[in-house]
Amino acid sequence: MRQGYVIQTNSQLEQLFERGRFKPRKIDRPDEEVFEDNRDRNPFADYPDLLQTLEATLAAITAGDPSAQKRLLGLSRMVERMCAEAPDASLALVHLYSIGPTSLEQTLFYAILSQFIARQFGLEEKRVSVLTAAALTANLALVPIADQLNQSNKILTDEQRQVIRKHPERSIRALKAAGIDNKLLLAIIAQHHEQADGSGYPRGLSGTEIRPEAEILALSERYVAMITKRAYRSRMNVTDARKLIAHLADGGFRPAIPKALLQVLGEYPPGILVRLDNNEVGVVTARPVRARGPFVKAIFGPRGNRYSGTFERDTSLLEYNIRALEEPEIMPSMDFSLIWGFRS
Repeated sequence: MRQGYVIQTNSQLEQLFERGRFKPRKIDRPDEEVFEDNRDRNPFADYPDLLQTLEATLAAITAGDPSAQKRLLGLSRMVERMCAEAPDASLALVHLYSIGPTSLEQTLFYAILSQFIARQFGLEEKRVSVLTAAALTANLALVPIADQLNQSNKILTDEQRQVIRKHPERSIRALKAAGIDNKLLLAIIAQHHEQADGSGYPRGLSGTEIRPEAEILALSERYVAMITKRAYRSRMNVTDARKLIAHLADGGFRPAIPKALLQVLGEYPPGILVRLDNNEVGVVTARPVRARGPFVKAIFGPRGNRYSGTFERDTSLLEYNIRALEEPEIMPSMDFSLIWGFRS
């Protein structure tokens, strides 16, 4: 297959993988992008740069670029630092952009959620850092077809199923070829589609054979899938998603992991729209603190008029209790940085 040929079928993608010739477009980035950015983190301002850096990092890995490991380490640290410095705003990213995210956006969401769950679960920092890197690279081999699959309402073909089932092994192969051989990272990727009852893939592992980090990544992917719209189904609201996660906590092998996600999210996670008892509509900006909150910035008045600014509401107060979730097909325009109080 000649260079520059456009992949038309999944069998052509299979051939490229088997020949070791899968080379996504390499994106040239300035050298400084390889290293950690030490500026104060504003998740909303950082978002486009994070996605560009993620794309460049995955391209560097698949191309076997010597900078790949350093790029991945720098990106992982950026994500961790962002979540540590602005946790509510970081969680808001996942919900504000979950209506129709690209595969790269979903990958970033997996990393954000995984490190929050891991810390709530009690993993030590070194393991959290490796898990973050694994979340950013576990679906590397699906990048060429992920958006196509999400936008299709057709039943998966056998070829597509094979690509999906083989993606953990192929992602590992690409990482090793790029000189990234951390054993824990590779184990997380290898196991993140295994199931406690042995029904998962690729090896059919069960119970304690599956690392908790892999289970955390799997849960992050599952939650993002729940709240994300697909061509073949509508997205689930947060309340229904929480019910499913609570069911996992009741019967799962490691119930502390889904419980950790529920604790991280709270009943009304940052980034969702809600209607208050006074009929205002606003966006949740912060989780509860002690007996107060969650906190909402009202953006629409009781009669549906758009406010010129925003007004903070403590929903623990009777007048501002949350009445219902709002589920728009298109998120209303907002200056997220301003709403969350970041300097421009």
